[in-house]
Amino acid sequence: MKRFGSTRWTGGLREGKGAVSTESRALQNYPYSFVTRYGEEPGTNPEELLGAAHAACFTMSFVRMLGMANFVPERVDSRSDVVIEKDGDGFSITSVHLTVTAKVPGIDRATFQSIASKAKTWCPVSKLMKAEIGFEATLVS
Repeated sequence: MKRFGSTRWTGGLREGKGAVSTESRALQNYPYSFVTRYGEEPGTNPEELLGAAHAACFTMSFVRMLGMANFVPERVDSRSDVVIEKDGDGFSITSVHLTVTAKVPGIDRATFQSIASKAKTWCPVSKLMKAEIGFEATLVS
């Protein structure tokens, strides 16, 4: 399987504009720019997209592993916070923190934590990242 995302950019870094698209067209020419990344202008940025991809990937891995253990979640809410910081003349993603809150009937906390931790480790996007990935999982009743 192979999927793609693409961008088109015009102009210089600070005054230029870009648009991001996905193969599925879930995003099509969605705006991004210097000020959507480092300021408050509406649009997206690479870190936000990476966070969404990580949260989605983890969730699917988690639901798969829950199913393998004969659990079906009523709800799973995941979030991946991606931190970018100044690094010399450039910037680096310095950390990622994944948070999941789920309602899973019939599961105990130890089993929930074990499956959630395995899902974080086995998620292909988690494997891709070399930054430290913080993690917390919350089971709600």
